[in-house]
Amino acid sequence: MQLKDKVALITGAASGIGKEMAIEYAKQGAKVVIADLALEAASKTAEEIKQSGGQAFAVAMDVSSEEQVDKGVADAAAHFGGIDILISNAGIQIISPVVDYPFEQWKKMLAIHLDGAFLTTRACMREMIKAGRGGAIIYMGSVHSHEGSPFKSAYVAAKHGLLGLAKVVAKEGAKDGIRANVICPGFVRTPLVDKQIPEQAAQLNISEEDVIKKVMLKDTIDGEFTTTQDVAQTAVFLAAFPSTALSGQSIVVSHGWHMQ
Repeated sequence: MQLKDKVALITGAASGIGKEMAIEYAKQGAKVVIADLALEAASKTAEEIKQSGGQAFAVAMDVSSEEQVDKGVADAAAHFGGIDILISNAGIQIISPVVDYPFEQWKKMLAIHLDGAFLTTRACMREMIKAGRGGAIIYMGSVHSHEGSPFKSAYVAAKHGLLGLAKVVAKEGAKDGIRANVICPGFVRTPLVDKQIPEQAAQLNISEEDVIKKVMLKDTIDGEFTTTQDVAQTAVFLAAFPSTALSGQSIVVSHGWHMQ
């Protein structure tokens, strides 16, 4: 029970990696706030956790909305008595060559990934400082926080931006015992990634099998996708780490795709 009685707010937690982290956090004793654009799905995930003996609370949250973020964080803090951990996980993917990338889509990507990270960080840091018991802020980056790939200009730019935000938060938060880290997974077989396979096949004019083997997994050491459990276990480790020794660092979880 490494996270016993810690309150963790996880965005995009109704499905995929976010849901897996929420379930693992609950197993580790955390009180989990399921923050998601889809309240019905968030409530369902919260109910699953409660039926398994955990504690969970669902809030509706569009992370690109200042009003929704501030309200959701305030409601969560009031429900569980503060916020100890933030995992900024909500994200989408839009694939297009730079020359064809619509500006509105670029702004949407940055709003969800970067604006969302900033808004949730600001709101949760305020709660952490007010409570005076420190905290951990974890950003869901990507191997694309360190690498570039064709057709993902906005995504790569946003994921690189999270590294800079984490470094600033680590320095500003240190005096209040607040740590900041970025988890950088390789390709995780979620609906978001499944959607990319036919899109990249069409862009590159290759088969979907070749997208998996020759694009997504070609630089891994074992030809394996990163799993949601790989990411969830890393998130537990970072949240439970007892000092600021690792604050400001990114942890790459990619089966050797990117090695720092």
